Amino acid sequence: MRSTTEALQAFEKSVERYIDELNHLSTEQLLAKPSEEEWSIGQMVVHLIRSAQNMHLRNVDQCIEGRDAVLAGTGVKTENGEKAFELGSFPPIRIRVPASPQYTPEQPENKEQLIEGLRDVAERMRRTEPTLIQAPLEHTVPHPNFGALNATEWFLLVEMHYRHHFLQLERLKAFLGSV
Repeated sequence: MRSTTEALQAFEKSVERYIDELNHLSTEQLLAKPSEEEWSIGQMVVHLIRSAQNMHLRNVDQCIEGRDAVLAGTGVKTENGEKAFELGSFPPIRIRVPASPQYTPEQPENKEQLIEGLRDVAERMRRTEPTLIQAPLEHTVPHPNFGALNATEWFLLVEMHYRHHFLQLERLKAFLGSV
């Protein structure tokens, strides 16, 4: 498993890449969707920002503080979770979740909203990384697919998640090149 310092450095590079990609897109391109069931690049970035802020990093905080949904040593990681952390990445497959008001991100208002959101997540990651040392390993919060994850694993998951979505970004850029 990679260190949290290495993951933070890789995450910061991912954020730089996303911002660079956004800077090369028009508003029309940012909002274009290959189909009604698929997301635009803008929606994908909204998803990355919201999942990091409202799920991954919130769960890091819960594990550190030992509050809310924390399982003190009672949870286990699933086989998918074991594999992801062994490989240090999600499997290179397309993950589809049915469209729903609860899960489907809204279109962004503008590019600046996305860039600011990405920078906010990066800042929160920088503030969080040094606090991981105080997180009890037995404090876990369940992930819907990976099972019980501790604070460090939730932190590492942010970087893996951002890196995984580069596959979607490339598919969406190919779509933009074909329209």
